[in-house]
Amino acid sequence: MDTDLSPETEAPEQEQSKPDIRREFFELIRLVVIFLFIFWGVKTFVVEGYEVQGESMMPTLADKDRILVFKLPQQLFKLPVLNRFQPFQDSDILVLEGFGSKRLIKRLIAYNPRQHRQMVNAQSAEDHVVAPDTVKVEYDRGIVRINNWQIDESAYLFDADRRSSDTDLCMLEPGELYVLGDHRLVSKDSRSFHAVRDNQVIGKAVFRFWPLSKIGLL
Repeated sequence: MDTDLSPETEAPEQEQSKPDIRREFFELIRLVVIFLFIFWGVKTFVVEGYEVQGESMMPTLADKDRILVFKLPQQLFKLPVLNRFQPFQDSDILVLEGFGSKRLIKRLIAYNPRQHRQMVNAQSAEDHVVAPDTVKVEYDRGIVRINNWQIDESAYLFDADRRSSDTDLCMLEPGELYVLGDHRLVSKDSRSFHAVRDNQVIGKAVFRFWPLSKIGLL
């Protein structure tokens, strides 16, 4: 014989469903928090997207290009046990902070690591004497010399920028970098603000993802 369920037998099932809904809700919140924490960690310490502003890095990077900046080596470099690790190399494209609210993107021309030791003797009375632990960078009307050695920049410069009329001399102390924009005629860089510190580096530009027609490694 069929037996109808009374309201008294349905009540426990209804009460049991309430904890299940609360448990699912808190589980969803926990997953959202974990996702946001991972997103924050990746953006802060590993890689972050940036939009290029201005034309100082043309023809390599144009205004409104979007790039990925790899930050992990620079973050590891800040750790005392890894501060002998060199997070970047000459000709790397770096994103820099320390200019108010503005961030700059420039090419690394010369870097004097903190542990670097070097002595260059003067060859004549006209030569600049380079003190211990310094690196001499000369910008001479479009030609760049590092410790009197001329570097080749033909791969990334406009012909007009290779004939610039500017001159500059900078002595890099340990932990300092000399940076230039590829479009030297319009770029504000170490020719005006001289050396920057390695702790001003946010990371290295490694990939352009916009526009799609220029997508690829840098």
